[in-house]
Amino acid sequence: MPNWLLPENVADVLPSEARKTEEVRRAMLDQFRSYGYELVAPPLLEYVESLMPVQDQDLDLRMFKLVDQLSGRTMGIRADMTIQVARIDAHLLNRPGVVRLCYAGALLHTRPSGFHSTREPLQVGAEIYGHAGLEADVEIQALALASLKLAGLSELTLDLSHVGVLDAVIEDDPLAKSERSALIGLLRAKDMPALHEWVKRYGHSVSEAVLTLASLRGGIEVLDTARQSLPRKAAIDQALSALSQMAQAATGASINIDLADLSGYQYESGVTFAIYVPGLPNAVARGGRYDEVGEAFGRARPATGFSMDLREIVGLLPVTPPVPAISAPWQHDEALQALIAQLRQQGEIVIQHFPGQSHDPQEFDCDREIVEQNGKLVIKPLR
Repeated sequence: MPNWLLPENVADVLPSEARKTEEVRRAMLDQFRSYGYELVAPPLLEYVESLMPVQDQDLDLRMFKLVDQLSGRTMGIRADMTIQVARIDAHLLNRPGVVRLCYAGALLHTRPSGFHSTREPLQVGAEIYGHAGLEADVEIQALALASLKLAGLSELTLDLSHVGVLDAVIEDDPLAKSERSALIGLLRAKDMPALHEWVKRYGHSVSEAVLTLASLRGGIEVLDTARQSLPRKAAIDQALSALSQMAQAATGASINIDLADLSGYQYESGVTFAIYVPGLPNAVARGGRYDEVGEAFGRARPATGFSMDLREIVGLLPVTPPVPAISAPWQHDEALQALIAQLRQQGEIVIQHFPGQSHDPQEFDCDREIVEQNGKLVIKPLR
């Protein structure tokens, strides 16, 4: 096997993509800061108990695990940063009021999350802690949409759902409650034949409600259909009302309601959303409420947030042309070095070419050069 061969779904990031990724990362973090979000940087690996304090089969399968040679305990390489940030809020910061945190960092997955996805995503996201009201969910949703537009994506579709609807549907059936994870998997897969067979073991009203839930997707009018066809329960009414308000608050995106789209991690506990763009089957961003995670770290805190993979987003952006640059000779000349320093301070890119060597950068287009004319250094166009 050649020593340059990389594992499946792992790749080197070349100059053009790396530059665009860094530019988008900086722009998003600056935007988060303008909203009042503080930047944190959790560690790449922790003990598994800390990375997964609540049972989540999907997260468990995605996480690489290893044995810590110092303690002998099992450690994990993070497959998601949301829980880490929740730990920082609940255990380290320990502030009483609303806390807004943001982050950007590499993840590692045992398997790709979607078709052509990388196993080494670069996750960026934002979280709000300490406010249980829908205002926090609306802000997070708006920030996610604004971030994708800032990156250069358009024709966004916002897919809304609510975990509380399924929980209310199955709350009166102990067997259905015990099989919640399996039900979520079947609803995700839209596997109606398998779902029909699976729910036959439940009470008639619960099985009918689950099958109805699987068919409730479409425009905002789906919420009215859900009110008429799902069981009359306060929790369901509250969830549908929250989704209606989230849909009304969204701007610059097409709205889709899918009450069976439970495609996030299983620690989510309320309103959830996914954002799609044309030409990509995977969601480019996912978010939602996860109020129960903080309790595992000793302090229950309302929480909502979103995250996205910058590498996937950058892959959707058009190829950008090389940046104009200035070519300069390699000389130990004070006047030349002073001019080069001045140009670089002004924001110009100046590339000094070594004697006898050609330079063919992917990212820069040397359209000007520094030459000496009549004893003076001048900048001339190369073409």
